[in-house]
Amino acid sequence: MTDTTHTTQPHRPLIPLPTRSARLTTITGATLTIISTFLAWTWTTKFPGNLTVNGYPGGLQTLTLTGAALTLLYALAGHPTRGLRWLTPAGSTAPTTLLALATLTTTWYTLGAITTDLGGLANLEPGGFIAATTTLITLTGALALPPDQPYDDHDGTRPPTTWRRLRHTLTTGRPPRAKTIPTWAEILIIAAAFALGLYLFSYGIDTEYGELFVGFLLLTGISLAALSRAGLTTRLSTLTAKNRNTTLTAAFIAAACFPLTQTNDAYTNLATSILIFATVALGLNVVVGLAGLLDLGYVAFLGVGAYAAALVSGSPESAIGVHFPFWAAILTGIGASLVFGVLIGAPTLRLRGDYLAIVTLGFGEIFRITMLNLNGKTGPDITNGAMGIPNIPELNILGFDFGKTHHILGTPIGRFGNYYLLMLLATIVVVLVFRRATESRIGRAWIAIREDETAATAMGINAFRLKLLAFALGAALAGLAGTIQAHVITTATPDQYQFAGTVPPNSAFLLAAVILGGMGTITGPIVGAALLYLIPSKMDFMQDYQLLLFGLALILLMRFRPEGLVADRRKQLEFHEDAVPADGAPLTKAEA
Repeated sequence: MTDTTHTTQPHRPLIPLPTRSARLTTITGATLTIISTFLAWTWTTKFPGNLTVNGYPGGLQTLTLTGAALTLLYALAGHPTRGLRWLTPAGSTAPTTLLALATLTTTWYTLGAITTDLGGLANLEPGGFIAATTTLITLTGALALPPDQPYDDHDGTRPPTTWRRLRHTLTTGRPPRAKTIPTWAEILIIAAAFALGLYLFSYGIDTEYGELFVGFLLLTGISLAALSRAGLTTRLSTLTAKNRNTTLTAAFIAAACFPLTQTNDAYTNLATSILIFATVALGLNVVVGLAGLLDLGYVAFLGVGAYAAALVSGSPESAIGVHFPFWAAILTGIGASLVFGVLIGAPTLRLRGDYLAIVTLGFGEIFRITMLNLNGKTGPDITNGAMGIPNIPELNILGFDFGKTHHILGTPIGRFGNYYLLMLLATIVVVLVFRRATESRIGRAWIAIREDETAATAMGINAFRLKLLAFALGAALAGLAGTIQAHVITTATPDQYQFAGTVPPNSAFLLAAVILGGMGTITGPIVGAALLYLIPSKMDFMQDYQLLLFGLALILLMRFRPEGLVADRRKQLEFHEDAVPADGAPLTKAEA
């Protein structure tokens, strides 16, 4: 009787080439791709980015140049080349292949965009054809490299088909070995990582046309996956978990430096909107990510805070006619949202699952319709109906006028830059509240309720009281963001607070940001909110298909990464039983 319970296939590559020839092909292809970016790809400047110049890469060519340079670097690191092995603690084949794929995808997308926009292949210069050929050669050579780990068939019944071997090559590497470095070096690495993150975010938000943003998104997304397969993100995660206070400090210093990198206040306005969206998503993360309560009307609490602040901030259209100082307006917005959270949560939080979701969805729509009807005709004249409460005055805190341009370190900071820094302070407060709540006894009780409410109740946890506390805290955090939002956009109207729409924030996009980024984490909702706000604003040329692409992206995410883009180890182990932490460290109290 033959034992077929476990078989291990050798390091056989997808394309049968000698390892030396495969590596030489990859290095040669990447080098030629770099050279091709210095040639003209089209003859006309009608395509944005000016790809007509010989000797100087422009526009999307710079993305191909970056991808090819990274591919060459990792191909040399796997040679091995002295001084580069630190780039590949988990292996070199998977990251090299992914980087080659990223370069090919970005290049072929560019050539396809040129062909589509200008009307045919005749608009391509020889440099474009050379780039297409060399990127294909590079990927072919990368696919001929031996995988970092042999193919392991655990049940012995599935032969290593081409698809399984490709998936194995791209997703499997050896566990990175733990490496001890001095504390000062850890801090420098964390600082460098956030500096790189600031550069990437600034580049992405500053892209002037949709084609460049799509190319940037393709290259960045696949390249980050390559760095993950190389084991660098695992090491960085270990460092950030070890130095959490340093990590948070570096993150907010990098964020505070963002206005200094901008010359166009419109992009700072976009970043301010992203921060508002991300802060509200963090508040929803308390309700959904920690306590496990499905809230489909959460954007209403943002609206309550905005309307409360608009009524007491001195707007000439306000029915109350008072002008509170900013600190009092913030307390008013937070208090109003907190009260509404308790009033809505008290009678409804005994419901679970779909029933609770339907009730919260109803509350969100009731709020929007009520704000429409308080117009003096169908109800009391409080909110001015569909016109909302406009002309909210600019903030002036201790003589600092947020509506005027100021100079910081010699750099002019406009109106939206001022509000961006104010919103960043609010985000810091929300992050600190979320972090302290997560690590507290109450936070662990919320997680217990999320996992199994019946078992948590049997262990003596007062589930209703703690769910009400989560609901109220989440509402208060949304009210804080709503107060600042009202001053940023200087108006509060009902159509800003819908369940779903093409422009965030709305309840559907907020929930998607939490799920997309990773429930129960701090970084996850911020990343999810940034992507969901930035992508629609930059891809307005695909506005008719935004919701279709949004739904398709969520389906793919739920299929291939249900734990979200930034997941803690507990979620990774829940959805992937074989996802053992590379460092072998046990779960912390916040993760357990």
